Amino acid sequence: MQLSVKDVVKLFNVSERTVYRWIKESDIPYYRLNEQYRFNRVEILEWATSRRLPVSPEIFQEEEGPLLSLSQAIAAGGIHYRVGGADKKEVLRNVVELLRLPEEVDVSFLLQVLLARESLGSTAIGDGIAIPHSRSPIVLHINKPIVALCFLEHPIDFDALDKQPVSVLFTLITPTVRSHLHLLSRLAFALKDPQWLDIIRRQGTREEILDTLRTFEQSMNA
Repeated sequence: MQLSVKDVVKLFNVSERTVYRWIKESDIPYYRLNEQYRFNRVEILEWATSRRLPVSPEIFQEEEGPLLSLSQAIAAGGIHYRVGGADKKEVLRNVVELLRLPEEVDVSFLLQVLLARESLGSTAIGDGIAIPHSRSPIVLHINKPIVALCFLEHPIDFDALDKQPVSVLFTLITPTVRSHLHLLSRLAFALKDPQWLDIIRRQGTREEILDTLRTFEQSMNA
């Protein structure tokens, strides 16, 4: 979830002047989106812990509605075929441009976050599949999580442990920690289903992919 300056004031019980001083000194982790300062809840908590600053228990609270299923998140993010790109950076740039995001979202910032995550360690999980995402929810103007499934036009080296080039990307964009972990775990579990994995490998139709996933999810819920 994104936090405003007023939220940070309330969490630390300080004045706005103090928060702006932290920003000016580049001490507190922040982002500037549409001329406004925004803060990531997870980063703020880590920052406060490292400085032994007392914080309000409200920092652990997230406004959260019902969690989306993986099939709902993929339907929201879209399934895209023949996504081009000669290397990891170019592919991720093209993926970001395909994402169904609100106009006010800073796509260049999103690309930087995804590339920064890759620099920490590849998100390739083997078998030609990668799951680009940030280590914590991204500060963006989105109300619900999305997962974009992209099939690459040409396999790309993603520094996978099994050395296989990647041709399938599941890109996760989530607004909260809870939805982030929920979708990651659901995706990892779904990729163990032989029937759905086979459809992914052969780049089945959108209808095949979503219908088979929904059936699998129903069996999991049962």
